[in-house]
Amino acid sequence: MLEPMIEVEVVYAAVDRQVLLSVAVPTGTTVRAAVKGCGIGAQFPELDLDNCPLGIFGKAVADPGKQPVRADDRIEIYRPLLADPKEVRRLRAAKAAQARARNSES
Repeated sequence: MLEPMIEVEVVYAAVDRQVLLSVAVPTGTTVRAAVKGCGIGAQFPELDLDNCPLGIFGKAVADPGKQPVRADDRIEIYRPLLADPKEVRRLRAAKAAQARARNSES
């Protein structure tokens, strides 16, 4: 007997291009298995699909190897951050404070 299939999307945004793939997977497929089986690894061989962080509709999935996908889920493959956003904000605020201090001395 055939397993019922569901449609999901897998998306990845590299620095230079974005890819969105629609795939049909059997009901009960995990988030990680859907990503590994969609063929995106051939387009982005630098991705470590066994370990990269994944999310569904902008929310990180804690254990993508165990969480099953649901029909119409959009699975997102996340890239590592190049800079910590908190550190960037702190540096920007410090730079602005220095500029204000210089302007007030003039």
